[in-house]
Amino acid sequence: MRSKQKTHTYAKTLRAEMTPPEMALWMRLKQRGPGLPVFRRQHPFGRYVLDFYCAKAKLAIEVDGQSHGMGERPARDERRDAFLAREGVRVMRYQASEVMADPNGVANGIFEAVRYAPD
Repeated sequence: MRSKQKTHTYAKTLRAEMTPPEMALWMRLKQRGPGLPVFRRQHPFGRYVLDFYCAKAKLAIEVDGQSHGMGERPARDERRDAFLAREGVRVMRYQASEVMADPNGVANGIFEAVRYAPD
């Protein structure tokens, strides 16, 4: 799905300013090798920027900090997830604290989800 230039520019900024949990997960997801899925980080999709995206599995990974539970944020996340679902993209959300506690475990869970994703 094409995104506006503004979204692409914002994604580029986010790549340069990844949070520690995003960076910890990216260090695992960016591995390339036989049988490993290919992920993009801070990937523009429509008007949104996905933390991580595997195009082959149509899978978005979101790392949520504390702000995702406050104010308007839960409703915004719900609208975003509904948009992605209409586009055929499955969303997996992880708390930042969960990623920091066990980045390898989170990455392994993601790799398993991709492995069993329908083609």
